[in-house]
Amino acid sequence: EVQLVESGGGLVQPGGSLRLSCAASGFTFGSSDMSWVRQAPGKGPEWVSSIDNRGRSTHYADSVKGRFTISLDNAKNTVYLQMNSLKPEDTAHYYCAADETIGGRTYNYWGQGTQVTVSS
Repeated sequence: EVQLVESGGGLVQPGGSLRLSCAASGFTFGSSDMSWVRQAPGKGPEWVSSIDNRGRSTHYADSVKGRFTISLDNAKNTVYLQMNSLKPEDTAHYYCAADETIGGRTYNYWGQGTQVTVSS
């Protein structure tokens, strides 16, 4: 069974930091590109960041560039999102997603997400 389990969300004051974790199981983590996507109340999903399956290539939305860092630990089958200098507009439900490529076909998996609230 494919599972992506996010953790690390919570309430933080503006300017604070949080580190989100996403523990993966049930698929080949080392063959998968990983992403974080967020959705704020009343808004559509927003892609935040991605990392390739080797951890060599990272990409960020302009809204988080310079503040967020994505990384992965293949030994632990876990992807992280370090979030610094948090702003109220970062408040959202954060989802972990995986794109596993097998034989030229890509399979997409999603976790249940973790809530991040930035407020004083």
